Amino acid sequence: MGINPVEPSPTESAQPAARLESGADPTAVPPPDLGMPTSPYSEPVGASEAGETAAAEWHALPPESDAPGAPTAVPGGSKELLKLALPLIVSQSFMTVQVFVDTVLLSWHDPLEMAASFPAVMWYWLFFGLLQVTASYTSTFVAQYTGAKRPHRVGAAVWQGIHFAIVAGILFLVVAPAAPLLIAFTGHPPEIQPLEATYLKCLAFAALPMLVMGAVNGFFSGRGQTWTVLGIEAFGTAVNIALALVLIFGRLGFPELGIEGAGWATVAGSWAAALFALALMLRKKYRAEFGTLSGWKPERELFRRLMVYGGPAGMQVFLDVLVFHCFTILVGNLGFAALGATTLTIRLNMIAFLPMMGMGQAICILVGQRLGGNRPDLAEKSTYTGLKWAFGYMCLIALAYVTIPSILVEPFRPDKPEEQEKFATIVALVPTLLLCVAVFSVADAINVSFAFALRGAGDTKYVTKLTFALAWPLMVIPTAITVFAGGSVYWCWVFATLHILGMSACFWFRFRSGKWKSMRVIESGVEEEKSFTAEGTEGAEKGK
Repeated sequence: MGINPVEPSPTESAQPAARLESGADPTAVPPPDLGMPTSPYSEPVGASEAGETAAAEWHALPPESDAPGAPTAVPGGSKELLKLALPLIVSQSFMTVQVFVDTVLLSWHDPLEMAASFPAVMWYWLFFGLLQVTASYTSTFVAQYTGAKRPHRVGAAVWQGIHFAIVAGILFLVVAPAAPLLIAFTGHPPEIQPLEATYLKCLAFAALPMLVMGAVNGFFSGRGQTWTVLGIEAFGTAVNIALALVLIFGRLGFPELGIEGAGWATVAGSWAAALFALALMLRKKYRAEFGTLSGWKPERELFRRLMVYGGPAGMQVFLDVLVFHCFTILVGNLGFAALGATTLTIRLNMIAFLPMMGMGQAICILVGQRLGGNRPDLAEKSTYTGLKWAFGYMCLIALAYVTIPSILVEPFRPDKPEEQEKFATIVALVPTLLLCVAVFSVADAINVSFAFALRGAGDTKYVTKLTFALAWPLMVIPTAITVFAGGSVYWCWVFATLHILGMSACFWFRFRSGKWKSMRVIESGVEEEKSFTAEGTEGAEKGK
């Protein structure tokens, strides 16, 4: 799974001998050494001593090479970023494969099920996105603790996310009985609503394991151990796809469940990935160094910080999904073809967009680690490096949208002749919609790079306020007016494009202001030292 044991710093083994040579008392208990960060992406701050320099050089070496003369990554450069981002990009690609396969399988089984799956997913993510981003914000805490060289706080931070995930996942089950009412609110055609409700009911049972997995993945990604995240995602995706093939079409003795089978396959894959992630985090070496078991107790102040910073980050996703959910509901009132074309276009965009989320996560981790180590200059450099790669990737994707739209939609074409006529009405609209997606895809590269950089610093409230302030006047309200006036679906997508362009400009200005450079989500070392001192004094008084 690509999990490498944590290597000791070269200076640690030399410390006992150094104390003997200096004449220090060998029996004296040394002050606690919080150690260098386990991630090769953290930078020592304010230190010029030879020991710290040597430790930094040691951790900069690639895991597969122990040679002192091996080339090291330039801090803030492409090599460092891609080393961290590549597993996350591939991990998001597994999610892309899962979305793609589910969409293709449902389109083969029944195009109505394909059209119904996306509105159900939008309802699911409307509530789940808020919770998932909040739980997975543990990665920012882990990154900043790692950059600050305080690994003993990592386990406790992750467990606060797990506690939140368990409570939120149980409460999320209320969505299952409420699914028919939520779906009826959309006003979609009667033949689609039961399919949407069925899929949403199934997805409600996937929330708990997905939230736990998000919190636990923060332990690995925040420390730069992104290959482990890739392994967890790959395992869950494999289980999901295998069961979807069986349950949708009724193979190997199972009944033919259609869209319901796709939903239960998602639930099973999510539980498999969550349990696998927990088993990896609770291994002995992590329990000893990071307190992944001893840190299970709730900490009021740390949990409060997770809510203060992770909550707005989750709210931003909630508002973003709410906007596109309203957009989908409104467009659905223009007819089956408009809804199907919108569903297919957004699915195609998700397939291309999700891998770029891996780049955004890498930027977020590096910004968190650099700020934890008081190096905002390197955090800024890493952000612009990530922007260059994201922009180049999305330019290629935009070119594909413009030049080969017919090839992109071909895998979704159903085999049944009676279904192909309905599918043809959908496909006729997609090329024009992809022109709009091509434009805002390039702007999305800016959105992802700067939004994740601000998230890594803890500047989450601004991102939330901006999402709320721009979406309604630029996208939702103009779309509603267009739909009620009997306008074209093309105009609806023009407004969606204007919304994305406006977001990219505002994120760029916020990042350029530099206010994020002084932000931190973790408590200061002075506060922690005072806490330890107070606890020690209290213990001494009780001893008397």
